[in-house]
Amino acid sequence: MHCLPMERKTIRGLIAMRRFLKLHSFDVINTHSSTDSWLTALACASMGRAAPIVRTRHISTPMPNSAATRWLYMTAASKVITTGEALRQQLARDYGFAPEKMISVPTGIDLDHYQPGNALEQRQKLGVATEPFTFGIVATLRMAKGHNFLFEALAQIELPSWQLLVMGDGPMRERLEKQIDSLGLRSRVHMVGNQTDVMPWLQALDVFVLPTLHEGVPQSLAQAMACGLCCVTTPVGGIPELVTDEVSALMTAPRDVGQLRAALVRVATDAALRQRLGQAALDAARAKCSDQAMCDAMERVFMEVSAKAGQHAH
Repeated sequence: MHCLPMERKTIRGLIAMRRFLKLHSFDVINTHSSTDSWLTALACASMGRAAPIVRTRHISTPMPNSAATRWLYMTAASKVITTGEALRQQLARDYGFAPEKMISVPTGIDLDHYQPGNALEQRQKLGVATEPFTFGIVATLRMAKGHNFLFEALAQIELPSWQLLVMGDGPMRERLEKQIDSLGLRSRVHMVGNQTDVMPWLQALDVFVLPTLHEGVPQSLAQAMACGLCCVTTPVGGIPELVTDEVSALMTAPRDVGQLRAALVRVATDAALRQRLGQAALDAARAKCSDQAMCDAMERVFMEVSAKAGQHAH
């Protein structure tokens, strides 16, 4: 593993990337974020020779619709991979990117690892209260994941006993902690931070919630599905490619606290509904979310791009 100064799109980062690419030979370079994509693309362009770039786009967050964006995706990159078909269609529709230069490769998870478990036993093992009805979310603490809307919705529900486990960390933590206090939820909302393995925490839940505003195909949702959890989420990005409203999950409109509150009450008070949605989510995960299928598809893309680059070199 090599660590480069890529926290910002700086000259220092560009120089480090150029030096790194001069010292190492690659058949294909796969980038995943704005910073590493820009530094790699500019380094390759300034060197005049380098391996082809495959740009993976994970999220549906809006980008500048500019000549620079089109250069990064359509000229600097040999291929663009999106983590869902909806994302691929969005890039073609909103930015005019050539559909034939993009391919959807859904995010995969280890289905041998993520399995259903006993919620009460897991809560006991993790040292959290066993009796309250337990909601949970696994997501980076940033605005786009919708934690603030989830907290607002939970503050309005009337259930005898409930708690929320929040797995993850990020730039919004301090702001979210203040919101928890202002809503009087400190005794019910448990911020457990980043976890090396989220599976035991998922298995401890009764319901998984992801009220996200922008997505590709969220890995945490697929993991929750593979654990057989009843899921409440939003129909954004590639999420409708994973689950169907009222069949394998409940969908609520992004930012709609009222809809989210109603959905949370509904699943919390209807055990048969939770069981039905959880089983359908598990079936969908096993049919759609294999990491082996993802790896095979990625390998085919890399081989194709590498072969074309070799032909052009000759």
